[in-house]
Amino acid sequence: MDDSFDDPDYDYAASIAGRAMRSMAEQRIPPTPTNFAVWFQYFAGSHDDLRNAIDLLIDHNRPFDSRTNQDLFETYVAPQVSAVVVNTSERLHTLMGAAKDFLATAIADNHSQLQVISDVADQGQAGVDPKALVAQLMNELARAATRATRLEAGFAEQTRELDVIRVSLTKSEQRARTDTLTGLANRRALDEFLRKAQTTADWGEPLSVLMLDIDHFKTFNDNFGHGVGDQVLRLMAKVLREKVRVDDLPARYGGEELMAVLPDADLTACAEIAERIRQAIAECTITRRSTGEVLPNITVSIGVAQYRAGETIADLVERCDRALYLAKGGGRNRVVTESELDRALSAG
Repeated sequence: MDDSFDDPDYDYAASIAGRAMRSMAEQRIPPTPTNFAVWFQYFAGSHDDLRNAIDLLIDHNRPFDSRTNQDLFETYVAPQVSAVVVNTSERLHTLMGAAKDFLATAIADNHSQLQVISDVADQGQAGVDPKALVAQLMNELARAATRATRLEAGFAEQTRELDVIRVSLTKSEQRARTDTLTGLANRRALDEFLRKAQTTADWGEPLSVLMLDIDHFKTFNDNFGHGVGDQVLRLMAKVLREKVRVDDLPARYGGEELMAVLPDADLTACAEIAERIRQAIAECTITRRSTGEVLPNITVSIGVAQYRAGETIADLVERCDRALYLAKGGGRNRVVTESELDRALSAG
């Protein structure tokens, strides 16, 4: 995402700013700097994802409350500033300075070479010995070749440094979006993925989520220690990652709760994947690394819900969470879909 604004002329920028302020007033959105940044980019037309998100909110008469406004800013506008970014900026500044020096040297060398060739041409017209002129030209060409080799080596070194910076930025972004314990996507990545998936789902594509919770995990931690509990969480994450599809997002929701977002999957398809996850975990054998002791089997309860066009992501997650706790209340080690919520309510 490009977080920067182009530098438009005054009249154009004033026009965009006016439209942004009028729309914010119509939507009763406080004209704070962050809200203004969102709507300025919306009317500037430089951010398709932001435009689609706002258009959908308007089409479905969704209120622009403080949470929605903050989500729009954090997802589509706010730059992610970190020590890595600052360090990268400094390194890029150094590289650009070096590149500027190399280019200045190359230009100066070219001027010098052209001057020598011009002088040789003048001497040739003046009747100077051709052998001396040829020797002078050969000498200058040799020096030019040496300078070119030196410049090429310098540029190659700067290119390698740019490659290092690119890899560093990629790894930094991955770390910022990854849960350190499980290696799954963290809440930041999960929230962003859900908001973007919501855009497609509001146009009619199915979107489902599943949430799993380890049964009796507190007791397990109390009996075997948090180190073993962490080992179990990593195992659960591995199973979840292996059982969902390539385009799905497995994530750590919080504590011992894991979640998977399944774009283009209806409730039935998501429930089938959830059941495969439940069975795979129930069949896992967990061995204590320090002693080789085989520990009691772990089971999980899983809730499944499907997105309903126009609702909030919070509504979807809350419904999935209720299905999860219905699974726990029904004996654990089972999958419960949202369709069972109404039946449970009617029965009781």
